[in-house]
Amino acid sequence: MDLESNYEIHRTADYIRSNNFARVALQFPDEVLKDSTRVAKALRNELGRGVRLFVMADTAYGSCCVDEVGAAHVDAECVVHYGHACMSPTTTLPAFFVFGKASIDVSDCVQSLHHHLSSNNKPILVLFGLEYALALQDIKSAMAMSLPSTGFSPMIHYAEVTSSVVNPSGDRDEISEQDTKDVDLNCDEKDKTSKSEKCCKLGTDTIYDLGGLKWSIPMDQKINDYLLLWIGSEDSAFANIVLTFNSCEIARYDPERRQFLRDFFHQKKTLKRRYYLVEKAKDANIVGILVGTLAVAGYLKMINQMKELIERAGKKSYTLVMGRPSPAKLANFPECDVFVYVSCAQTALLDSKDFLAPVITPFEAMLAFSSGKEWTGEYVMEFRDLMISAPQDINHIQEARFSFIKGGYMEDKMKDQTNEESLALLESSKAALNSIDRPSNSILFNGSAQSGVDFFAARSFKGLKMQYDNPSPTSYIIGRSGRAAGYDDEKKLR
Repeated sequence: MDLESNYEIHRTADYIRSNNFARVALQFPDEVLKDSTRVAKALRNELGRGVRLFVMADTAYGSCCVDEVGAAHVDAECVVHYGHACMSPTTTLPAFFVFGKASIDVSDCVQSLHHHLSSNNKPILVLFGLEYALALQDIKSAMAMSLPSTGFSPMIHYAEVTSSVVNPSGDRDEISEQDTKDVDLNCDEKDKTSKSEKCCKLGTDTIYDLGGLKWSIPMDQKINDYLLLWIGSEDSAFANIVLTFNSCEIARYDPERRQFLRDFFHQKKTLKRRYYLVEKAKDANIVGILVGTLAVAGYLKMINQMKELIERAGKKSYTLVMGRPSPAKLANFPECDVFVYVSCAQTALLDSKDFLAPVITPFEAMLAFSSGKEWTGEYVMEFRDLMISAPQDINHIQEARFSFIKGGYMEDKMKDQTNEESLALLESSKAALNSIDRPSNSILFNGSAQSGVDFFAARSFKGLKMQYDNPSPTSYIIGRSGRAAGYDDEKKLR
């Protein structure tokens, strides 16, 4: 495919020129890194020597997010992001997105759309991967030419790309009143199953915004009335759609295999797995908060919100920054019963089967650590939606709850425990540190550790032993001199 067309060299150069940027970071995912030098050379030919370009790769977190930390190392004024993107708002730097042009057979896709229109009594809402955004114009044109003869014109709606430019919004500690008024998570009044995606009412339509796509439906209709048709691969963006709209009928057109798929049982099964992790997190005493992004606007506020939520639930939390989580990294923190992963929507779901402890999302943490809160079937991927809709004060009901994991009733300790209980916990922690003959499995298996101090005291290995029977150092010994082929003392023997 043509390099200038695929990477939109002219449009990128116009954006950089129009904003007078002198230092620009080019962020490439691993799959297109091989083209980075040619893209940088083509941009340099367009921009001249007045603009310095820096190629970034191997991001600390997900490649779909803008790497503002890496760009700050070279004092970049903006970031040009190539490839798949989550379109999360940035904190400090503007970002320009180049999604690329994935190949697709337009005629075959249009024929498949016609087949579903004729065999389906629901209106169709076409969603797509951002890499097919340019091809969608050809699909819409081909459908517009053929639909008048079939009479299905009002039955099909298309999503649009929100924007290819994201301006920094900052890490705001407070959500403005305007944001609170414009965003309505309960789009369907008198419907207890509130939608987790951002949507707002404008005129006679309801506007939806999710994953860089925006679409509208009439206000008198619900999203469940539509057949959601996804054009693209089965990636994290599609998983975001499936989980967010888990009550909708969904179909997918695979451009690579040129066929429609409607059986997503394994995707829906993920919801059952996530609900199991929520129940398991309820029994946790020590929670690790994993920082999965340093660029998405609002991540600091969400981390602080998670700390407050965990503290109100009477649990201990530790904040961990380690880049991309892996089983080996998290195994260094065996005291944590569960981890909360604060990241963008498309990297939030981690398959924690290989991890020592489960990894859950902020939405699942709110379900697990908020007493009396039940899961209604909705699923929220964007943690920014939780900041808008989260209540300021959660009333915990101090009563025993039934643990489905342990098969019995348990009573959680709340934040407002008495001072005597706090002092008793402090004394027990001190005693735990001073104890040596304590059984090594008393906490590891009984699950009674309330903090990392308790857990450390019960471990059989506590690090290198620094106290020895003979504290005085041993006398030094003069070693051999010379080369391995023949030391000096060996030469004398000869």
